[in-house]
Amino acid sequence: MSTFSLNPRRYFRAQFERLLERNIPAQLSHQLTQRKLFILPTVAGWGYLLSTGLVWLAGTNYENNLALAFSYFLLAIFHVCILHTFKNLHQSEIRFLSATPVFCGESSEVNFLFNPGRVDRYSVQFSWPKGSVVVEDFIKDTEKRITVYIPTEYRGWFKPPRLVIESRHPLGLWRCWSLVDLNVNILTYPKPLASGPMPQAITNKNEGKLHSIHGGEDFNSLREFRQGDSLKHVAWKQYARGQGMLTKNYSAFVDSRLWLDWDLLVGLDRENRLSRLTYLAVDAEKNNADYGLRLPGVELSPDRGQQHLNTVLKHLALFEAEALQNSLKKH
Repeated sequence: MSTFSLNPRRYFRAQFERLLERNIPAQLSHQLTQRKLFILPTVAGWGYLLSTGLVWLAGTNYENNLALAFSYFLLAIFHVCILHTFKNLHQSEIRFLSATPVFCGESSEVNFLFNPGRVDRYSVQFSWPKGSVVVEDFIKDTEKRITVYIPTEYRGWFKPPRLVIESRHPLGLWRCWSLVDLNVNILTYPKPLASGPMPQAITNKNEGKLHSIHGGEDFNSLREFRQGDSLKHVAWKQYARGQGMLTKNYSAFVDSRLWLDWDLLVGLDRENRLSRLTYLAVDAEKNNADYGLRLPGVELSPDRGQQHLNTVLKHLALFEAEALQNSLKKH
């Protein structure tokens, strides 16, 4: 059984996407030529055409030449609007400039440069699905910077859908539009997730401060036995000598530097770990502390400053990002 018979809507959508990929491929700039523009009547345009047909029908039925002439006049305006609406976008050019990195779920500021060419352009609209809408007029031979905001949906390199550029000038009877792919990729950091302090890392070297710590290997001191202490840590030799029940304390060197360490956040899945590490990195930068990052296959030495923070956040954003995006596509 063919795809068309199973789901006609999906079939036509797939065909339309192939048409877009062929005529409007992903690139940093586009000139809106005839092959990249579509034009159809708006709802108001269909209503206008229906009203014109009713006037013509009444003029024909009652043999009223004035009504017939008026219907032809309305039809002429309808056809002239096709040319003006199409020309309002034809041969203009748009070029991608920049996109602001953001945390997942926030809206990124995406900047474009629009060149109207040799004619004035009126009421040109730029929009994204679920994003902001910008309407601008343009003076001929004068480029203008356009800023459109788009909410991000996943971390890593977030690729938004095609940008919609449209015009309904002059009377709103026709809609001319284009769906351009400007190859926009927005660096999206994991969404920060508030958490407690980072667990301290135990080091095998004699670095940092010596702390009494559960799980240490070096004997440190003896203390009185407390209810709940493990019998493995009881000093039996001292007990045999009649010194009472004593418990052995063990110590280890704890790294005094702040390490955002993947392995220390046990019991959390990948995305929760990355979100907590993101929060801790931002918090450490606010407190003007030196911090380093440890991920599987990645180690950044402790440092501070905006450039260091950007590097840390970029590694967190791109860590196993392809696996995340593939899982999102399956769902």
